Amino acid sequence: MAAFQPLTGAAVTSEPPLSANGMVVLGLDIGGTQIRAAAILSDGSRLGRSALATPQEAGGRGESQIYAACERLLRDVLAQLPAPVRGRVVAVGVSSVGPVDPWRGLVVDPPNVPALRDSPLADELEARLGLPAYLERDTNVAALAEHWLGAARGCGDFLYVTASTGLGGAIFREGRLLLGPDGTAGELGHLTLVLEDGPPCGCGGSGHLEGISSGSGLARQAQRELASGTSGFLAERASRAPLTGRDVAEGEDAGDAVCAALMERARRAFAIACVGWVNTFNPDRIVVGGTLAERQGERWLAPARAAVESSALGVPGRRVRIVPAELGEDVGLVGAWPLVVGRHWNPSWRAARQAPRAGPRATKRWERPTKRWRRL
Repeated sequence: MAAFQPLTGAAVTSEPPLSANGMVVLGLDIGGTQIRAAAILSDGSRLGRSALATPQEAGGRGESQIYAACERLLRDVLAQLPAPVRGRVVAVGVSSVGPVDPWRGLVVDPPNVPALRDSPLADELEARLGLPAYLERDTNVAALAEHWLGAARGCGDFLYVTASTGLGGAIFREGRLLLGPDGTAGELGHLTLVLEDGPPCGCGGSGHLEGISSGSGLARQAQRELASGTSGFLAERASRAPLTGRDVAEGEDAGDAVCAALMERARRAFAIACVGWVNTFNPDRIVVGGTLAERQGERWLAPARAAVESSALGVPGRRVRIVPAELGEDVGLVGAWPLVVGRHWNPSWRAARQAPRAGPRATKRWERPTKRWRRL
C-alpha cells in the first residue's frame, strides 16, 4: 500500500508523533437510518464494528438521543479493542449527513436528521470521550476513502457521487477535497434540472437531481403517482408500508409501467447531470456509489457513459471514466482514517474550533477552554 499523504486543508506544519502506520482512528458514520462505528487501522481494516438505529425524535430530545447513541457505540468499540490497539487511538473521525461546517465541527441543517440542526457534534463528542473529533460531510469522507483505498486510488481529479436515500457528491481537485468557503462545495445532488413543476427535493427546492434520481425522490414521485390509480404494484406496496425508492426499482423489475418510467427518468437525469459535471469539472473519473446505484449496476452507469460520449465536450469527455465505487457500505467508516490523519496535526483545524460561535444556539459549552486530551 502506498504511503498515505494528507489530503485536506492547508499544508501540515507539524509532524505526527508516531508513524501513521501505527495510528488507530475511531470512525463514526451518522446516517438518516443508522449510526455505525468501528476502529480503523492504517490498512483500512475495521475492528469492533457496531451499529444502532438513528433516533428519529425531533428537537433537543432527539439531539440528546443521537449524542448518547454515538457515545455508546464508540465506547463499545473501544471496549472490544486489545489494550495495545486501544492505546494507539488518536482521534474520532465523523462522517455525517450534511450540510456541515467542518471547521467548527457543526452539523448545520440536515434534511434527513432534523434533530441535528445547528448541532455542535464534534465538540460534544470531544467532551464525552476525551478525544479530539473531526467532522465532515458523509460524501466527502467517502471520497477520502475511495481515494485512499478504492476506485479513485492514484487519481487527483475526480468526483464522488452517491445515489442512495439522497444524492450527494464530493469534488477532488489536484489531490484535495474542494470544500468552498462554507464547507458546502460538492452538493452535486442539488443541481437544478427542471425549472418548472419539478419534483420536490428534501431540501425544500424543486427540480433538483436529488428529487428525481435519489431513493427518497423516487418515493415522493411514486406517492404522487398513486393518485392516478395506474400502478397496481405501487398501490399494493403502499397498503403495507410507506413507499421507498427500493419499491420503485423492484416495481420496474416486476414489469410495472409506472415504476419503469420513474426509473428511466431517474437514470436519464443522472446521465444528463454527468454530462454537465464533465464539462464543468474536467475530472479523470466519476466514482459512483450508494445503495441505489450499486443495486442498479450497469443499468445506472451505462446511460451516463453513453450520454457523456455523445453530448459532453470532446476533450473532457474522452478523458473521463465513470466507474463504480469499491468500498461499499463501510466507506464512511474507512474514510475516517484519512480524515483524521489529514487534519489532526494541522493547527488551522484546531484554531477554527476555538473561534467564537455565532447563531441562535450559541452556548457556553461552545466556549469550553482548551483541554489536554486524555486517553480512555
